Amino acid sequence: MTTLTHRGRRADISRNADKRPEGEEDSELDMQVGEGDAGDSKDIRLTLMEEVLLLGLKDKEGYTSFWNDCISSGLRGGILMELAMRGRIQLEPQTLRKKRLLDRKVLLKSDAPTGDVLLDETLRHLKATEPAETVQTWIELLTGETWNPFKLQYQLRNVRERIAKNLVEKGILTTEKQNFLLFDMTTHPVTNTTEKQRLVKKLQESVLDRWVNDPHRMDKRTLALLILAHASDVLENVFSSLADEKYDVAMNRSKDLLDRDPEVEATKTGSMEMIWAVLAAFNKS
Repeated sequence: MTTLTHRGRRADISRNADKRPEGEEDSELDMQVGEGDAGDSKDIRLTLMEEVLLLGLKDKEGYTSFWNDCISSGLRGGILMELAMRGRIQLEPQTLRKKRLLDRKVLLKSDAPTGDVLLDETLRHLKATEPAETVQTWIELLTGETWNPFKLQYQLRNVRERIAKNLVEKGILTTEKQNFLLFDMTTHPVTNTTEKQRLVKKLQESVLDRWVNDPHRMDKRTLALLILAHASDVLENVFSSLADEKYDVAMNRSKDLLDRDPEVEATKTGSMEMIWAVLAAFNKS
């Protein structure tokens, strides 16, 4: 996993209610996806995976950095967070013999379709797997990082391209072909820069003007996205447009969030265990 780096001065400074039927609840959770904080655009609703990829894409070129080898696992972690937020999965309950987040299995709460191809494919894998696996194991399986040939079937293929196509359908990206000497590559330049800037501004404000110094008072999707952006090595893209002073504040506050002990944070009132379990998995990798 990447570590937070600071811009050198520009780079030297920081180096130093009533229960409703399950299907109805699932549907309501899906409707809430992407709404975020008050004031956010309600017209375009993005999944966490779509937001991470959008942050990682070069606007004009339409592809992520060739040197970024973190985004694949970051996107898979986003899938698990998204499914938990939609009420489809959860960590196994704690018992008297307390288990660490990384030792607890991922359990299926509901296999109701979400309408998202990647999420529904992952749900099918979860449903078919016995015994259940941990968060870290699922990130590895979905990424294809396993030595067990019988578990290669769980790898999600062409994830970036499939997410990009979703963003094309939502009017945020377009599709082009670029020639790179020896090969042609499909790229997806950003066409709706307003939506990307809205996303960047939301993350910047969460650690600047709207900073609350407590992850449990933050919007859960914003907290999850900050963690995923860091794990996917795209957080620098979010803060790069800030002036030096604000950049340093934003990076220091983000570091404070990411350095918290997931085991402690997951036990606090109002926390979502899956967010902290995914962070714990990234910390260990």
